[in-house]
Amino acid sequence: MLHRAGIEFTPHSYVHDPRADSFGMEAARALGVEPGRVFKTLMAVVDGELCVGVVPVMGSLDLKALADALGGKRSQMADAAQAQRATGYVIGGISPIGQKKLHRTVIDKSAAQWSTVFVSGGRRGLEAEVRPDDLVRITRAVVARIAR
Repeated sequence: MLHRAGIEFTPHSYVHDPRADSFGMEAARALGVEPGRVFKTLMAVVDGELCVGVVPVMGSLDLKALADALGGKRSQMADAAQAQRATGYVIGGISPIGQKKLHRTVIDKSAAQWSTVFVSGGRRGLEAEVRPDDLVRITRAVVARIAR
């Protein structure tokens, strides 16, 4: 999808350890990257609609802030099976890019402080390094403070 959109990115592979406590922190360590530059993709349900929150791996998703950013009232984390079915990716490898369907997406404001950020490339052990503004454009995301 990034290629088709003409977006420059750099893929980074590493050997995934299925015993890792945090897939995102594992990626940061394996790639030797500041954890604040590595973002995880979390699926949530906002007022009954499946949505995407993209936050730094060392933080957590503020569900109220996500709902506010999307003009919603209630939100909760999506069921893992629901997230996998809706995106076409497995947990730990869900990318905000190239999902089966474009879901409303919010990217944490902290991404803007970096020249590039890392997001899942669609499988465990693969990260895509991309400019934050390109990530916003390809996902049609809203940018807001949604991380704790």
